[in-house]
Amino acid sequence: MPKLLDQVSETIRLRHYSYRTEKSYKHWIKHYILFHNKTHPAKLDGEALNSYLAYLAKEKNVSASTQNLARNAILFLYKHVINKNIGDPKEYVIAKRSRKVPTVFSQDEAKKVIAQLDGRNALIVKLLYGTGMRISECLQLRIKDIDFDQNLIVVRDGKGEQDRVTMLPESLRELLHHQIDRVVYLHQLDQKENVPGVFIPYSIEKKYPSVGKKLGWYFIFPGNSLSKDPTTGIIRRHHVHESNIQRAVKKAIRRAEIYKQAGCHTFRHSFATHLLENGYDIRSVQELLGHKDVRTTMIYTHVMQKGPLAVKSPLDS
Repeated sequence: MPKLLDQVSETIRLRHYSYRTEKSYKHWIKHYILFHNKTHPAKLDGEALNSYLAYLAKEKNVSASTQNLARNAILFLYKHVINKNIGDPKEYVIAKRSRKVPTVFSQDEAKKVIAQLDGRNALIVKLLYGTGMRISECLQLRIKDIDFDQNLIVVRDGKGEQDRVTMLPESLRELLHHQIDRVVYLHQLDQKENVPGVFIPYSIEKKYPSVGKKLGWYFIFPGNSLSKDPTTGIIRRHHVHESNIQRAVKKAIRRAEIYKQAGCHTFRHSFATHLLENGYDIRSVQELLGHKDVRTTMIYTHVMQKGPLAVKSPLDS
């Protein structure tokens, strides 16, 4: 099994998938093999895949998104690693995801939560709310991705491995300049200590081995200490971990006495909803969020104050 999983890693990296995708695909492929008593997947067929997906749904009660992730991982294994045709992918169960109305902060609530934060954490959350980025996208920002002249931020390798552009809030320009000054100082220290730099996508590092030491590639929000690169084992400077920000935001929500089931991603939902409430067209919001399908963006119309919630109850008439 280790050899097969190594092949999976190599294939995923050649296709520039994220480390998170690599980790989750390997997890589900390993789970699939163990489910079939360690039988090599090359000896299994489409029926084996369907029985596994049925097991996840009926016995493990996994969510539709988790079931689809496992399905995609195993189809990737057959198509790109083993090169075995197990039939039309449409033949294999695609779980229907339920449409849930997202939790959204009011503008006052968003400001109350941000007021409970300071320093780096406050800047990160302001970026989430001010740009619509996901927490992973925000923490993966590099100095070269901020364009102060054009007032924009380039979001690299977003969901679906797609790049997009979002706005740079005017109110954050000075704070970002100060944050970059801190990174410049840290970069100088790393240069003196001959640190191998920061994580660089596999294909770029292979072509330009020393590019990770260049200031432009440094993360806007670097970690305070060095850590091991999980893909190579090299000790590098990585960005601050998501869990640190998520914990800080959860604590800030409690301090602000807001009792919604909320977190970092709620600021992305709030960004979209408040733009629509302010009259921006849904196609523009779709592009800023990086949604492939406008129907995904349409969900925010259900929580707008000008949407269904603007209808007056007959009880109040």
